[in-house]
Amino acid sequence: MQMRFDGRLGFPGGFVDTQDSSLEDGLNRELREELGEAVAAFRVERADYRSSHAGSGPRVVAHFYAKRLTLEQLLAVETGATRAKDHGLEVLGLVRVPLYTLRDGVGGLPTFLENSFIGAAREQLLEATLRGPMEPEIRTLVLKREGGGECFLFWPKK
Repeated sequence: MQMRFDGRLGFPGGFVDTQDSSLEDGLNRELREELGEAVAAFRVERADYRSSHAGSGPRVVAHFYAKRLTLEQLLAVETGATRAKDHGLEVLGLVRVPLYTLRDGVGGLPTFLENSFIGAAREQLLEATLRGPMEPEIRTLVLKREGGGECFLFWPKK
């Protein structure tokens, strides 16, 4: 995830421009602008699509994609992100999401989810975690939300 200029957490992205021939072309352009040239080592494709969410403005729809990266690709993106075109303008830095819970049952992911997120980014993060690769042995985390309700997260045990 990234820390945005307004202090909220979100995912890279933006609007599709007239020079973009598809949603994926627009997304890959935005990724280069916000994360730097290391993203040229991979391309987000239609197969990486997860969901769409109605935006707050008229005719705005946020399309959510999730791409599996190798550790080398992730490290290259993290290293080069400070040299990206939009770093310091739209993007203030990258943030790794803690996919664990501390022994106190609060620290880690539950505490991270209390941050301020832009649009549907919190829900998209939970969705990506839920629909991630699964293995036979699964960890389960129950998150209590203010005002009641529970959200269940599942991920492979290591």
